[in-house]
Amino acid sequence: MKKAISILLAVVMMLSVLTACGGNETVVDENQTEFNVISGISALSGGYEDNVVLNAMQETAGIKINWETMSDSLAEQVNVRIAGGELPDAFQAVGFSNYDLARYGAEGTFIDLTEYITPEIMPNLCAIFEKFPEYKSAITQEDGGIYGLPSGGRMGTAATGAAEDFDIGTIPQFTMINKRWLDELGLPVPTTTQELHDTLVAFIENDMSAKVYGNEPGTTIGISCGYDQWCWGQDMFYAAFGFTTWSDVCRDLNLRADGTVEFLSVSDKYREAVTYYHDWIAEGLFDTEMFSQDHTQLISKCSQGYVGVGVWWEINELMGPYAEDYVYLPPLEGPNGDCNVTLKSGGGIGSGNLSITSACGNPANLLKFYDQWYTGETVMQLEYGPIDVFYTGKGDDGMWISITDEEAQEKYGKSAGELKGVHEVYGPKLILSEYYSNVWHMENRAMERLLDLENFWFNYVDEKVVYPGDVVFTSEELDTIDMYKADFQTQVAEQEALWLKNGGPTDEEWEAYKQFLADSCGMNELLDIYQAAYDRYVEAQ
Repeated sequence: MKKAISILLAVVMMLSVLTACGGNETVVDENQTEFNVISGISALSGGYEDNVVLNAMQETAGIKINWETMSDSLAEQVNVRIAGGELPDAFQAVGFSNYDLARYGAEGTFIDLTEYITPEIMPNLCAIFEKFPEYKSAITQEDGGIYGLPSGGRMGTAATGAAEDFDIGTIPQFTMINKRWLDELGLPVPTTTQELHDTLVAFIENDMSAKVYGNEPGTTIGISCGYDQWCWGQDMFYAAFGFTTWSDVCRDLNLRADGTVEFLSVSDKYREAVTYYHDWIAEGLFDTEMFSQDHTQLISKCSQGYVGVGVWWEINELMGPYAEDYVYLPPLEGPNGDCNVTLKSGGGIGSGNLSITSACGNPANLLKFYDQWYTGETVMQLEYGPIDVFYTGKGDDGMWISITDEEAQEKYGKSAGELKGVHEVYGPKLILSEYYSNVWHMENRAMERLLDLENFWFNYVDEKVVYPGDVVFTSEELDTIDMYKADFQTQVAEQEALWLKNGGPTDEEWEAYKQFLADSCGMNELLDIYQAAYDRYVEAQ
């Protein structure tokens, strides 16, 4: 008897230890059909209790949700609830980071959803994972658990009917040149750096801004852009040396076709590029204000007819009344015969907008509700508003047609954008490119840009590989990134600007620069982390 009691006490002690290590104890209630959800919300929204789309989804799933929504102090309130153990069944649209998800998952605050993501419980999400296995990789944490459902917007080339799907920002910068000025001078659209150099000299010497548009003498600018800017920087001109530098993950990070990563900012071709374009800057071919101007100043110069070559997301927005005089300037062949655009990393898929807590007794029932978010027509209404409100009917092609500003003002006293803000539901929305070709129409200008990517700019891409923006880092890796990344990027950007202004590095300066990045800015540690995270990402697919 004493032996049995001793064994029982040992088991109880062990369970106590496990509970302490694992955090919150999960509640099980197989009959639960009513759930409490805390959610972020649009400042224009009046709440989710009377939302017709959400209510219809609850009815389909056979559940009821008690919403607690807030647009102000959301993060603060969530932290208070978690710290105090006052957990709802789920947190929606909070925007937890991967670090948060891993921590709360390890503590037991958030449950692992892996066992519930099955064709029986979540058929829609499973179908997406089957088609896009990388989306599942993007939400799988270092311990193999999934503590948040996927969300993200994909406005990609698949919407044009292309076989491959690349995001609309994969090449953020489009270079453009004044074709009217070229015709006046009897010059072709340049295809090499030398041809562009001579063209810019001709533009400035002939003062084409004054000659063609009647502007003040001396107002002609050869190239106007910014420095290290997203869609209006100098990066596209580096394509003439075989690369472009615009990764979102860490500046100058590049994924090679063989799956290995590199920092372009320590490559010989990078050194050649900054040395080469210094001469152009010294000659006055670039805008003298490129290092200091903001985008409004750039747009002002271009829309007044001062600029021969500009850099922006598209022609019309930058060139304004002179847009018809411009054509795309293709990536140029450089002095060594190189011409290649490397693709940009994007934000990718996140998993911080829906997590189920240990307080939830029946996650399967709740997840049947959330699985409905992963269909085209449902996510359309969650993003913009209900059918018969934001969407007025289907066209002859079977695609939904959205309300116009004029119609919205007449019927609701709001612009279409305001109407969207009133009805939009924040949460784990996953908008696929294919929805723009089989559910609702994309904005015309966005479709035009995707077609330009597919039909023009991708012709200058040697390898269509890109470092994914949604890789998952371990907590230790995130600590190291936090320690080094900002200093690394700042050092690279500052040194690049100095070389462009003052002349490229000597052999001694170049070696000292690389050594400093390695010794003081954690370059090698960062590179190891990005490689390891990418390898895990590929393995998880």
